[in-house]
Amino acid sequence: MRRLIILLSLIGPAIITSNIDNDAGGIAIYSIAGARYGYNLLWTLIPTIFLLIIYQEMSSRMGVVTGKGLADLIRENYGIKTAFWVMVCLFFTNLGNTMAEFSGWAASMELFSISKYVSVPLGAFFVWYLVRRWNYSIFEKIFLFVCLIYLTYIFSAFLAKPDWNEVMIKTVTPSIQWNMDYLIIIVSIIGTSITPWQQFYLQSVVVEKGLNEKDLWAARFDVIFGSIMMGIVAYFIIVACGATLFPAGIKIDSAEEAALSLKPLAGEYAYILFAVGLANASLFSACILPLVTTYYICEAMGWEAGVGKSFKEAPQFSFIFTSILVIAVAIVLIPNLPLIKVMWFSQIINCLLLPVILIFMLQLINNKELMGAYKNSLWINIVSYFSTLMLIVLSVVLLYNTIINVFR
Repeated sequence: MRRLIILLSLIGPAIITSNIDNDAGGIAIYSIAGARYGYNLLWTLIPTIFLLIIYQEMSSRMGVVTGKGLADLIRENYGIKTAFWVMVCLFFTNLGNTMAEFSGWAASMELFSISKYVSVPLGAFFVWYLVRRWNYSIFEKIFLFVCLIYLTYIFSAFLAKPDWNEVMIKTVTPSIQWNMDYLIIIVSIIGTSITPWQQFYLQSVVVEKGLNEKDLWAARFDVIFGSIMMGIVAYFIIVACGATLFPAGIKIDSAEEAALSLKPLAGEYAYILFAVGLANASLFSACILPLVTTYYICEAMGWEAGVGKSFKEAPQFSFIFTSILVIAVAIVLIPNLPLIKVMWFSQIINCLLLPVILIFMLQLINNKELMGAYKNSLWINIVSYFSTLMLIVLSVVLLYNTIINVFR
């Protein structure tokens, strides 16, 4: 019982980080996968969860052992100039991602007949107040509770009444179709789970939570549980859309279209649950992404940072966080803005930056002066280097497809 109480007090950072992967963009990818290919892509979640565990465990371990965030370590080991340019790229990437989250929030509220000109400013103010006024402990408890709202997708899947025997078979039977659209969906499912910002955020919050080497067992449990939870949510989104939209031949391009399409096929309750899940995921991620960006910029520049700190205590932190929210909201509220193009450009930067960040991580975690006995073992290095090479290839494929879409 004592060990369980200790575990419950230590977990949180990785669960929150993993669930942010199921944001508006991620939900859209999973919905499209189910609508276009039924249950055929369920098997991809097994390697996706495995990769997520590998990289998040390394981030968490580095934070626990060094007591420093990833941006701090890049600045100290590679110089201020390298850190500055990495931060610039991450800033613009996450600004685009934050805009995408507020767009998802606006779309989900419009499903309940609330105008974006009302929902987006109110959502942004809630995000600002939550981060600026409450300390990290309260912030973490709120978001651990928010993670439970993702269970709405599980209920939506059961209301869709899938053929569970077929679902189980497709889960363990890899299916490949040799066409570009199918391969791009596979790449997108994996790519939406491994992102540059998530490595920075997890390591930063592990440090802020004050975990040390004796807490590594709990940090690893946190990573494994959070990654599996992310995969379960994605799994049931694919099942819900695969059971309803795929047999009906309904093509969708976004998560809100999936919610609307579920209404006549799976009923009012499935529609409401799906829409609530989208609203939760969008606002949840809209809280975290500006916060992540602010954390790693302040770390890289050596500025004070922290949730709940006043403007006097952390002026740069307060200014950057507020500025990201204001810019993102102002752009989202521009009438007739082709936001999808903006998101594509942020995706291009993301694809280019991910391999760089992963290489930095692997070099740092194998630095014996930094990690001592906690550096990667031989088998972890074999798996992580192979995984990194695979992710670089996937990023190139996704980058090519994104550029084609932008200039089409």
